[in-house]
Amino acid sequence: MAEPITGDKTLHQIAVAFKDLANTVSDSQNADVEVAPFSRACSHISPLFGCLGIAFKFAEMDFVAKDVQAKSVRNAGSHTRNLLRVRRGLDMVRVLFEQMIVTEGNSLRDPASKAYEQALAPYHGWAIRKAVSAGLYVLPTKEQLLKKLNEDVASAKEQMQIYVSSSEAVIQYIDKLYVSRNLGTDW
Repeated sequence: MAEPITGDKTLHQIAVAFKDLANTVSDSQNADVEVAPFSRACSHISPLFGCLGIAFKFAEMDFVAKDVQAKSVRNAGSHTRNLLRVRRGLDMVRVLFEQMIVTEGNSLRDPASKAYEQALAPYHGWAIRKAVSAGLYVLPTKEQLLKKLNEDVASAKEQMQIYVSSSEAVIQYIDKLYVSRNLGTDW
């Protein structure tokens, strides 16, 4: 499992970065998100996946930069496809945080399962869905995750709620990019 994160708290970094992005896309109908701030914001998500363990290793791998040139936007390795995968990962984290906020108890299995089923499972084949299902049994507890993230319950809930609220605007912005180019997001 990942080592505890030192320095600035990961959840705080995630919350602030996505709040800034949400402010950018909310300030104007025609606002453009610059790649560097978006990339920096997404880079804060990767340590979270690492703390969740093997069950979400595939999601962490989708956040790794892929600079393969492609002939089509839907080909593996294309930047368009990679952005769509990042968007789905952001949505999975959003649902995970929503579920962690409202779910009682110390288990992450139900919140993680709901997040995966809603955001990623429709786009994965049987083998990956089964691997994720098995991996859910080795997730850390909420307490263990918060310890790795150097967070207490109250602070974590506050930072998660900021991300949930802020990520909605960013995800909608990405969706609008795809729709405006007649690409859709259901592929």
